[in-house]
Amino acid sequence: MASESNTHIYHERQKLQFCLLHALNNLFQQKDAFTRPRLNEIAERLGVEEPNKEKWTPLSVLFKPHHNALTGNYDINVLIAALEDKGKNVVWHDRRKGANTIDLDGDEDALMGILLNVRVKRFAGLWKGRHWVTLRKIDGDWYDLDSDLVAPQAFEDSGRVRKFLDYIIGHGGEVLLVMNDRQ
Repeated sequence: MASESNTHIYHERQKLQFCLLHALNNLFQQKDAFTRPRLNEIAERLGVEEPNKEKWTPLSVLFKPHHNALTGNYDINVLIAALEDKGKNVVWHDRRKGANTIDLDGDEDALMGILLNVRVKRFAGLWKGRHWVTLRKIDGDWYDLDSDLVAPQAFEDSGRVRKFLDYIIGHGGEVLLVMNDRQ
């Protein structure tokens, strides 16, 4: 990856397990495009609408169906609902096809960006989980806006983005295309 250019790029850093919040704000390139209360509201709404609600237990105060009340850790349902609320469409990329079928060089008005859900190990491998990462094309260049990075990282070209995506797919990551218009 190349270093960041002179283009101003909004980049939120990781706090607790709020990577979905950071990934969404990095995608929209705006502080507070989404907030913790807004994502909690979406998660609560999804919990109410859920047909197979579990019975309440004392742990239900912390561990909600679609997020953890203290640390965040929102799930895919919150992501999709949040993006749909903003008029976006999420397309789950078919991992069998590889990254070469994603139109990275097309009209920026069609593909807003790419969200990745990747496996992570923390605390010397004692804790395994998943992490949300944003890739976005800004002023003609693709950037890795991972909230775990100190700063955004520019890709040299779309070929490098495809190689990165193929690596992510090959290591159990999920690729979600965020389209500007619902299709």
